[in-house]
Amino acid sequence: MNPFEALAEPNRRRILDLLRAGERSAGDLVAALSISQPGVSKHLRVLRESGLVRVRGDGQRRLYSLETASLVEIDAWLAPYRRFWADRLDALEHHLEAEQ
Repeated sequence: MNPFEALAEPNRRRILDLLRAGERSAGDLVAALSISQPGVSKHLRVLRESGLVRVRGDGQRRLYSLETASLVEIDAWLAPYRRFWADRLDALEHHLEAEQ
């Protein structure tokens, strides 16, 4: 599965949101997401195989963190579309300033 397909699933995006703050164990993610341990493990496997997450062992625990290389690829793909958002945000800013 490629990173774009992996991001299509809402729980995987939630996992990535949690990992923005730093490394977390699978148990931490289970507690934060209110998803079963097998469900979180399945999502972590998909994220790992798609290159969005990396894992490292720490004794008995496995710690997960973001893999920035795939995120850079996604960011590069989104770059041409940013002008649409920027234009709309600029228009909103002008509209709000005009109303004041």
